[in-house]
Amino acid sequence: MSITDLPTLNACLNILCIFLLVRGYLQIRRGAHQAHQKSMLAALTCSALFLCSYLVYHVQVGSVPYPHYDWTRPLYFAVLIPHIVLAMLMVPFVALVVWRAYNQDFARHRRLARWVWPVWIFVSVSGVVVYLMLYQL
Repeated sequence: MSITDLPTLNACLNILCIFLLVRGYLQIRRGAHQAHQKSMLAALTCSALFLCSYLVYHVQVGSVPYPHYDWTRPLYFAVLIPHIVLAMLMVPFVALVVWRAYNQDFARHRRLARWVWPVWIFVSVSGVVVYLMLYQL
């Protein structure tokens, strides 16, 4: 694997994270608490691996400019900007949700997870969209 393969790896990690987040949501709705825990910890692991891979890539390559100057350019930035802002903002909230679950403070875990989960899904989905627009268009 070379450094140029990391964006594809990152997109795959985001896709896997989406799958795990949806699976974890469905499991908790069915009352499968242990399965939910495993899915969510796997999603957290995927996100952590993504972050490591993303940082390694951008330390090596730097910023990658959007190459198109057509109608897709404003769309790209409309996806990219909230993706970046929300990705940075959600890190401490994800940590807090995990901390509350670890400490079995499930009422507060649930209240916060209702806000964090959709943002996490958005960040993961928009990450795949950014990848597709930047590397596949």
